[in-house]
Amino acid sequence: MPTIISVLLIFIALVAGAAIGGSVMFKKGQEYRKQTAEAAIGSAENESKRIVEDAKKSAESIKKEKLIEAKEEIQQERTEAEKELKSRRSEISRQERRIQQKEENLDKKLDNLEKKEETLQNRLKKADEKFEEAEQLKNSQMGMLEKISGLTADEAKAYMLKILDEELVHEKVQKIKDYESQIKEECDARARQQISLAIARCAADQVSESAVSVVNLPSDDMKGRIIGREGRNIRTIESLTGVELIIDDTPETITISCFDQVRREIARIALEKLVQDGRIHPTKIEEMVEKATHEVEYKIKQEGERAILETNVHGLNHELIKLLGRLKFRTSYRQNVLNHSIEVAQLAGMMASELGVDANMARRAGLLHDIGKALNSDFEGSHVQLGVEVCKKYKESPDIIHAIEAHHGDVETKTVIAALVQAADAISAARPGARSENLENYIKRLQKLEEICNSYDGVERSFAIQAGREVRIIIQPEKVNDEKMVLIAREISKRIENEMEYPGQIKVHLIRESRVVDYAK
Repeated sequence: MPTIISVLLIFIALVAGAAIGGSVMFKKGQEYRKQTAEAAIGSAENESKRIVEDAKKSAESIKKEKLIEAKEEIQQERTEAEKELKSRRSEISRQERRIQQKEENLDKKLDNLEKKEETLQNRLKKADEKFEEAEQLKNSQMGMLEKISGLTADEAKAYMLKILDEELVHEKVQKIKDYESQIKEECDARARQQISLAIARCAADQVSESAVSVVNLPSDDMKGRIIGREGRNIRTIESLTGVELIIDDTPETITISCFDQVRREIARIALEKLVQDGRIHPTKIEEMVEKATHEVEYKIKQEGERAILETNVHGLNHELIKLLGRLKFRTSYRQNVLNHSIEVAQLAGMMASELGVDANMARRAGLLHDIGKALNSDFEGSHVQLGVEVCKKYKESPDIIHAIEAHHGDVETKTVIAALVQAADAISAARPGARSENLENYIKRLQKLEEICNSYDGVERSFAIQAGREVRIIIQPEKVNDEKMVLIAREISKRIENEMEYPGQIKVHLIRESRVVDYAK
C-alpha cells in the first residue's frame, strides 16, 4: 500500500509539474507573439508614413506642373483672343470706311436727284404751258371743223366709230373664213380618213338594257311558294338582294325591278336556283343568294378579263379589272358601258396607230375613261372625278388620268391621247342605235335648241331637224347681211356647246334670201 501511494504521489507531482511548466511556456509564447506584432505594427506605421510623404511630394510636383500648363494655356488663349480682337477691329474699321463711302455716294446721288428733280419741274412747267397752248389750238381747230362739217364732236366720233366697226366686222369675217378654209383644207381630209378607217374596223353590237329582269316559272303554283306564308319568303328575298319582286297576273312569270343591275342579276340567279331546287324557305333563300353573289362576282371578274383581252391592255391593277367587270352591269342612255369602253379603246387605238401615237396608251385611256361609272352612289362626285380619283389611287400614269379628266371637256385637252379618247367617245356615242333617250328629254333638247337660235336679233324662225342633229335658221335679210351671218353662226355654235349636252355634233345652218315680187297687170 505505501508503495502504491508513493507511486500515485509521484504521478500527481509529475502531472502538476507538467501543468505548471505548460502555463509558463504559454505565457512566454504569448509575450513573444505580442512583441512580434508590436514590431510589425511599428514597421507598418513607418512604411505608411513614408508612403504618405512620397504621395504628398508627388502631388505637389504634379500640382506645380498643372499650374504651369494652365498658365501656358491661358497665355496662349489670351494671345489668340487678342489676335481675333485685332482682326475684328480691323474688319469693323473696314466696314465703317465702306459705310462712310456709301453714305458719301448716297449724298452725291441725292444731290444729283435734287438737281434732276428741279430740271424736271422746270420741264413740266414748260410742258404744261405748251399743253395749254395745244389745247387752245385744238379747241379753235375743233370749232372750225364743226363749222365746216356741220357736225358736233360727239356726232363725228359716233360716225367714225360706226365706220370703224363696219370695217372691223368685215375684217373679222374675212379672217374667220380664211382660218376655217385653211383648217378644213389641212385637217378635214385626214380626220375623215382616220375616223372612217377606225369605224370601218370596229364592229359593235347594239345593246338595249332596261331596269327590269324576268324569271320564268314552271307553273303559277310556284308564285305562291315564292311568296311564302304571310309573305315571309318574298320579304327575305327583297331584303337580302335589295330588289323589288313584282308578282302580277302575267302567267308563269315574275318580274325583278331594280336600277342596280348587279343586285338585279344576283336576285335573278338566286330565284332561278330556288325554282330549280324547289325548296323555298328563308334559310334556303340565304344560301342561294350567297351562291348567286359569288357567281356574279366571278362573272364580273371574267368580264373585266375579257375586256382587257379584247383591247390588248395589260398590267392593270386587279381592282381596276373588277371595276371594269362591273361596267357590264351599267348602262348610259341604255348603252352598255363596258361595251362602250371597249369600243372607245379600239377606236382610240386605231386612230393612234394611224397617227403614229402610242396605241397602247390610247387603248388603255379609252378603256378606263368611264371607270368612274362602276362606283355606286356611296361615292360623291361625277363619274369623271371618281374615275380620276380611282386611277390616281391605283398609280395610273398622268397621261391616262388627264385623258379621263378631259374626255367630256371638263378641262382643256393637252395631249394627243386625250383628244383621241374624246373623239372616240363621241364616235361611239353618236353612231345610230348606240344610245336612246326618253321622249321628254328629246323634246326638251329640241325646244332648247330652237330657243337659243330664236334669241338672236335678226332671226326670223328656226327649225330643229334630223333628230336634233341639225338646226336651220331663217335670217331676216334686211337686218343681217352676209358677213354678219358668219358671226351669228359662230356665236350660236359656241352657245350650244356651252349650254347643251348632246351626242355627236349639231349642224348650224343659216339661210338668208331676198325675194322681189311684182305683178304685170
